[in-house]
Amino acid sequence: MKLNEKFIRGFKDYLWIILGSIITAAAINIFLVPYKLAPGGVTGIATVIFYLGGQRLPVGTIMLLLNIPLFIFGMKFIGGKFTVRTLFSTFFLSLVIDLSEPLTNSFSEQLALEKLSASPDLLLYSVFGGFFMGLGLGLVFKSGATTGGTDLAARIMNHFVPVFTMGKALLLIDSAVIVFAAAAFKSFLLALYSILALYISSKIVDIILEGMNFAKAVYIISDYAHDIAEVIMKELDRGVTSLNGTGMYTGKDKRVLFCVIQREQLPMLKLIVRKVDPTAFVILSDVAEVLGEGFKTYE
Repeated sequence: MKLNEKFIRGFKDYLWIILGSIITAAAINIFLVPYKLAPGGVTGIATVIFYLGGQRLPVGTIMLLLNIPLFIFGMKFIGGKFTVRTLFSTFFLSLVIDLSEPLTNSFSEQLALEKLSASPDLLLYSVFGGFFMGLGLGLVFKSGATTGGTDLAARIMNHFVPVFTMGKALLLIDSAVIVFAAAAFKSFLLALYSILALYISSKIVDIILEGMNFAKAVYIISDYAHDIAEVIMKELDRGVTSLNGTGMYTGKDKRVLFCVIQREQLPMLKLIVRKVDPTAFVILSDVAEVLGEGFKTYE
C-alpha cells in the first residue's frame, strides 16, 4: 500500500511538472521572447542569444545547452534536491518550448494583429508573461523539481563565495542578465519591462509555494487581557495564549495575548479589542502556514 501511495504521489508530481512546463513554455513563446523581454535567468540569456544569433537556434535548445554545463559543474553541490525530477523538467521544458513555437507564434501574431496601436503593448505582455511564467514555474517547484538555470548557478556561487546568500546570488545573476539584455538590445525600456515581468513571476511563485490564504498572528498588550481573551475564545472560537511581559518604561508586569486567527476574522477581533480596551496595543503579522486543530494547512 505504501509503495502504491508513493507511486501515485510521484505520478501526480510529474503531471504537475508537465503542466507547469507547458504553461511556462507558453509564457515564454507568446509573451516574452517575441518582444525581446528577458526577465533574468537562463530564459533571459537564451532570448538574447536567440536574437543575436539571427534566430537560427531555437530558444528551448539554447536553454538546454546553457543548463547542461551548469548541471555537470554543479552536480556535486546540488545534493539530493536536484534529482531526476529536475533533469526531467529541464529537458521537458526545453522540448516543449521548441515544439510549441510554431503554434504559440501564430497566437502571438494574432495578438499583434488585434492590438489597437502601432507598437506592441509591452506592459501588457510583461504582466501576462510574468504571471504565466510564475504560475508554470511555481507548479514545477511545488512538485519538488526546478528547471535548472539560475537557482543552480546561485548554489554554485554560494558554495565558492559564501558571502553571497542564495537570495543575493539569485538577485545578482538575474540583474546581470537584465543588464546584459538591455545592452544587447540597446533598450533601457525593455530592461524595465523585463524587471516588471521578473517581479510578477517571483510573486506568483511565492503565492503558489506559500499560499494566498494567509492566517494572521495577533499580539495584544492590554491591562484587560483576561477580558479580551474570554471574548475572543467565546465569539471567535480561537485559542489564546497568555505570555508574561514587562513594560521596560514603566517597569510594570504586563499580560501579552497571542492568538492566530483566520484572515476573515480580523475585523471582528479588532472590534472586540476596541470595545474592551480602546487603548490596547495590537500587533498583526502574516502567517504563511498553520498546523494544528481548528486550522487547515496554509501552504
